[in-house]
Amino acid sequence: MTAVRDRPVGTADWTAWTCRVRLAVTDPDALPAARALLTAELAAVDLACSRFRADSELSGLATGRWTTVSPVLAEALAVALRAARLTDGDVDPTVGGAMVALGYDRDLDSVDPGTVPPVLAPVAGWTTVELDGDRVRVPWGVRLDLGATAKAWTADRAAAAITAATGSGVLVSIGGDVAVAGPAPEGGWRVRVEDVTGDPDGPAPAGSTVVALTDGGLATSGTRARRWQRGGVEVHHVLDPRTGLPASPAWRTVSVAAGSCTDANTVSTAAVVRAHAAVPWLEGLGLPARLVTDAGDVLTVGGWPS
Repeated sequence: MTAVRDRPVGTADWTAWTCRVRLAVTDPDALPAARALLTAELAAVDLACSRFRADSELSGLATGRWTTVSPVLAEALAVALRAARLTDGDVDPTVGGAMVALGYDRDLDSVDPGTVPPVLAPVAGWTTVELDGDRVRVPWGVRLDLGATAKAWTADRAAAAITAATGSGVLVSIGGDVAVAGPAPEGGWRVRVEDVTGDPDGPAPAGSTVVALTDGGLATSGTRARRWQRGGVEVHHVLDPRTGLPASPAWRTVSVAAGSCTDANTVSTAAVVRAHAAVPWLEGLGLPARLVTDAGDVLTVGGWPS
């Protein structure tokens, strides 16, 4: 999912966290300050929350002892545990060990394919993580992965900070997790929702759609991106915590709009994990959602625009 350019809005694009980052502001003069704020936010969250960095705070938590953490990591953990609670554990930060077992312990372009196929291994479970303000206790050996919430939460934080500092309307997209804040351009921010990966500035692929976003956030989770081979089996990065294995590919993608990008991504990820049971759950939530089956059929709920 990518933000569609619409001049005279000021925009910038670059790569961070192996993701495409897009920044757009309604006041082009605010772009340098906005980019500096977003860059700083990305760096701060990476240092606190990355499971790929040996020097990150997150990497030192699996000790079984109470540990005092920075405000950034404390908030990130609170967001991850809230997502787990709201989804009955479908979005669970204790999947880190399962990710490593699948070979995803480094950037995807250097993942070791291994020789052993993935095996059933339920994760420790989010309720084993204790958080008390700026202190956390993670069971010994339990590796956390905040990937299901950290990008979206960072987009929300950065968008709010940029608007507060510059007064400009802003759109932040990190790997397709989109957050907007402040005054939107006329007609709203136009965001392309895609079911396949590709050039966000190229011709719209078949099956894509464009929606207008004026506040909150929009996120897409899916089983087609971030795929790799493990023991001769193709796997993807959305795991079912109950098995420690990739979720059933009932949906190619699930896109959700919500009051924040964090909530949108929490719900879209849980919907992928829930497979076909996601439909009545989404209907009960009342959030606009677009689900695409592995065959390419589209189902919309909650007033998603046609």
